[in-house]
Formats: sequence, structure tokens, C-alpha cells
Amino acid sequence: VLPIIFVSYLVGGLWEVLFAVVRRHEINEGFLVTGMLFPLILPPTLPLWQVAVGVSFGIVIGKEIFGGVGYNILNPALTARAFLFFAYPAQISGDKVWVGTAKTAFDNNPIFGTVAENVDGVTMATPLAVAAAVEKGGDAVQAMADQGFTLFNMTMGNIPGCIGSTSVIAILLGMGFLIMTGIASWRVMLSGIVGCVAMGALFNVLPLDNAFAALPFVYHLAMGGFLFGIVFMATDPVSASATNTGKYIYGFLIGVLTVLIRVANPAYPEGAMLAILFMNVMAPLIDHFVVQGHIK
Repeated sequence: VLPIIFVSYLVGGLWEVLFAVVRRHEINEGFLVTGMLFPLILPPTLPLWQVAVGVSFGIVIGKEIFGGVGYNILNPALTARAFLFFAYPAQISGDKVWVGTAKTAFDNNPIFGTVAENVDGVTMATPLAVAAAVEKGGDAVQAMADQGFTLFNMTMGNIPGCIGSTSVIAILLGMGFLIMTGIASWRVMLSGIVGCVAMGALFNVLPLDNAFAALPFVYHLAMGGFLFGIVFMATDPVSASATNTGKYIYGFLIGVLTVLIRVANPAYPEGAMLAILFMNVMAPLIDHFVVQGHIK
């Protein structure tokens, strides 16, 4: 993990300095956030050269060509990940077998299991991939439980996935900090969670022959990158809706689209990234109609 963070800061920082020199302005400290968020949404097995290419794309194409900080319409870290997702799909999905053999402090721990279980937990598919692969008429909950993907394990973070998005507890701690300090909008977070729950519950009652659709809505909150995305990515003040009413609409639609993409699109079992980027593009339109409504 540390080499990925180092490369992200080094390469991204070089681009920031270069554009600051060319445009003759101060280096903006906003990159300190992007440089950390980008590694947290990557698998730990990603080659370092892809980290460098991804962060370069996110900074240059996702932010600087629009004019720099405050002018970008897309979240730079998510833009970088989206580029890697479509350019190098095998590596971004964590296809490498990652094995650790050293004793850990969690060995034979009742919560974290044995070393062998921890190693297996890293080398198997992610919960979303398991749920998406269940055949029609199957039980997605049971299929996930057979792989060790229980709600408890997903809440604790003892599952494979991107570096920062596996532990619900850690994400909730970050959410509390952002809300208490007033850095991020609680309206986006709340409406996003409501949208995710609403769409998940709707799929639960619809007569669909789809095991993923029958998955209880609470699993959509704990699985994949939705919770991390709605807390740390969707709340980016530059690319999110600026009006209070718009934030409710923006967040709600992110939650709805995340579940919709997961269940209805067989190609992408994780919908959070695409949902947030799509709503980044729609945010100005939402704010436009909110302002027009106030004027009327």
C-alpha cells in the first residue's frame, strides 16, 4: 500500500508543480486529498506504473485541462480510476494472487480468523463478483456466506477489495469526522444512502428472476465501494451539486444508479464509480433547475 501512495503523491505532485509553474500560481493543497483518495480506491496488487499513469490522467485530463482546482466537472481521483478501469480491466479488478505467509497479530483471532483464512480472503473474488455470478433462481446471500462474505465480515473489513473501501467501520469513522468538521455535506451522504436503500428494496419486491436483485438492500451498503464513494467521492464540493436541494437530488440519484448498474448491467457488478461520475456531469443541470425553481 505504501508504495502505491508514494507513487500517487510523487507523480501527481510533479504534474501539480508543472502546471503551477506554467500558469504562475501557487501550488494548491487540494492535491493532498486527491493523492490519498486515489490509492484508497485501488486494489493493492495494481502495478506501480499503472498508478503513475492513472494519477497522471486524473490530474491532467480530469482537472488541469478544465482550468485547475475549482473548475473540474469530474472528481479527479474517480476519473483516474475510471481510466484504469477501462484501459487495464484485468489489473484493476485484482486478478493477481496476493499471498502473505508471515504470522500476524490476528492469527487464530475469533474475529479475524487464522492466517490461512486471511490469505484465502485476499486471493478469492470480491463479494460483488460472487453475488453477480449467482445463477438465476440461486441464493446470493448463501453463495456469499459460503465464501465468507457475511455482513459481519464486510462490516469489519475482513474481505478482499480496494484498499480503503472494505471496512464499513473505518468509513463510518471518516464520515463522522467529515460531518463534525463541516468539510463534507451530510445531505449528499444521507440522500445517497436513502437512494441505495430505496432502489435495493424496490428490486427486492419486484418479481425478477435475478439472484442479485433479491439480495437484501443492506448488503448493497456494505458491499463494494458505495459507502466509501458516497462519503469521500460524491461529497467533493467542486464536482457535486452546490445548492442544498440539489445535494439531496444528486446524492439520491447516485444511490439509485449504483444499485441499478449493479443489478441490471451484467458487465459492471460495481456501480458506485460510474454512478458518481455520471452525476458529476449532471450536477450543474440539477443546480440550474433548482435555481430556476427558486426564481419562479
